[in-house]
Amino acid sequence: MSSHQIQTEFERKYAEQLKGYERGYAVINLDAIENNMDSMHDHLTPGTKMLGVIKTNGYGHGAAKIGKVLEELDYCFGYAVASFEEAMELKRAGLEKPVLILGHTFPYCYGELAKNDIRPAVFRADCLDGLCRAAAEAGKRLKVHIKVDTGMGRIGITPDDEGLAFVKDVLVRSELEIEGIFTHFARADEYDKSSAKEQLRLFKDFCHRIEKELGYRVPIRHCSNSAGIMEMPEANMDMVRAGITLYGLMPSDEVSAEGFDFKPVMSLHSHISYIKTIHAGQSVSYGGIFTAKKDTVVATVPLGYGDGYPRMLTGKGSVLIHGRRCPIIGRICMDQFMVDVTELAPAVREGDEVVLLGRMGDECITAEEIGRLSGRFNYEFVCLISDRVPRVYLRNGELTV
Repeated sequence: MSSHQIQTEFERKYAEQLKGYERGYAVINLDAIENNMDSMHDHLTPGTKMLGVIKTNGYGHGAAKIGKVLEELDYCFGYAVASFEEAMELKRAGLEKPVLILGHTFPYCYGELAKNDIRPAVFRADCLDGLCRAAAEAGKRLKVHIKVDTGMGRIGITPDDEGLAFVKDVLVRSELEIEGIFTHFARADEYDKSSAKEQLRLFKDFCHRIEKELGYRVPIRHCSNSAGIMEMPEANMDMVRAGITLYGLMPSDEVSAEGFDFKPVMSLHSHISYIKTIHAGQSVSYGGIFTAKKDTVVATVPLGYGDGYPRMLTGKGSVLIHGRRCPIIGRICMDQFMVDVTELAPAVREGDEVVLLGRMGDECITAEEIGRLSGRFNYEFVCLISDRVPRVYLRNGELTV
């Protein structure tokens, strides 16, 4: 990279390793992952386990890489994923801690699930026979987690007599072992916690019924998500599930981060591929929705919605170049978009670094800002950064690409 280019400190430090990544890359700071876990753990009652939620490829950050960081943390019980395929990715990466599948597990994978000691969530009676057969064939006692629907309305048994009968059915099967029971809050990320507190009451009452009427105390009871960890300490039972805050992002703008030290894990970078001057009356990009009112210096950035950068940022978003905000002009394309760099001319150059997400100088663009402007939200934005964007990983001051 030539000496005239304006770069972040990160690019200056790792210029050699980043050759070949000029089109774009995402930096994943694994030290921030550990920091964020520690910050949450510091607020928990001693002995409370933590489960790292690394579904959807670790919310777009890289599940296996993040799992290897969590593997080193004594207080981390294991990992939560959404599907069998995600669980197997972690197993193939050599991770040894327990993996819990939060969603439904289909019969085609019961055999491999049992062989690899992957914990399924169970809530359908018609699945139990198949799971038992798979466990018997593998010569294993399959550990399962009972999923309870206390108000999400998605999956799970109901916390009533019917649900209790289901739990009893699981308990009498020698091939299965109830290791955990859990529910999921639908509205813990709101100011008003009354709905979440009602869900918690239903869940605790149901756990008490299991203990009293069936004589079994489920070893791991868990219901707190990120918002619960932050604002509902009474819900942090035997284990909590760290999701969006693991990545340094907020559950919502109604949740306070006071007392927590969260650091964003992902930043997104590119470089100017072309600079031109257009004149008054000339348009930019599809549909001609932007027309210059005066001479305008336009820079092209070689990323687009095919990379997961939201098309709805058209005319709303901005990027950082030379440490200053430059507005997006014209429609964002699949592979490119344009920004107004008139105020940076003539110093701006092709090849200069562009920060789409993260900090440059005194300016910062957050996932929350991008979510708000694009009509998405922060979770969705980071999850949808496509595989076309290579991830580079920072750990203990060392960069791996």
